[in-house]
Amino acid sequence: MTNEVDAGATDGMHAAMPFTKTLDVQAITVQPGEVRARLAWSEGVCTSGGMMHGGAIMTLADSTGALCAFLNLPEGASGTSTIESKINFLRAVRSGYAEAVSRPLHTGRTVVVIETDVTDADGKLCARITQSQAVLRASTS
Repeated sequence: MTNEVDAGATDGMHAAMPFTKTLDVQAITVQPGEVRARLAWSEGVCTSGGMMHGGAIMTLADSTGALCAFLNLPEGASGTSTIESKINFLRAVRSGYAEAVSRPLHTGRTVVVIETDVTDADGKLCARITQSQAVLRASTS
């Protein structure tokens, strides 16, 4: 496992999900078994008290989760879309970065379920997210 940013994977993620470019999310690992990315702490992604905004953390987690789901789509699928997401915030991110690690829990024909852990720069768990992604199929009409 590496903790270095993968420039090619980052460019691909930014192209597929432009909002990740707006936030400057950086990809580290992009594989079917694990998608890992990082969002640097800055005042621009904070709420009161210098804490990273929950929406920024959720954006990071939803993005890595969606990419992980996409990489685990069954044959014949054309895409994926988040249909449910549940997050537990456990501690604030006050400096450094937030790092999301998404892994598949279930890869079915109609739904892919992903679990994502978000840690801070010290490796402490800050949030855990479970999301369900619908498996989309091309219209035949």
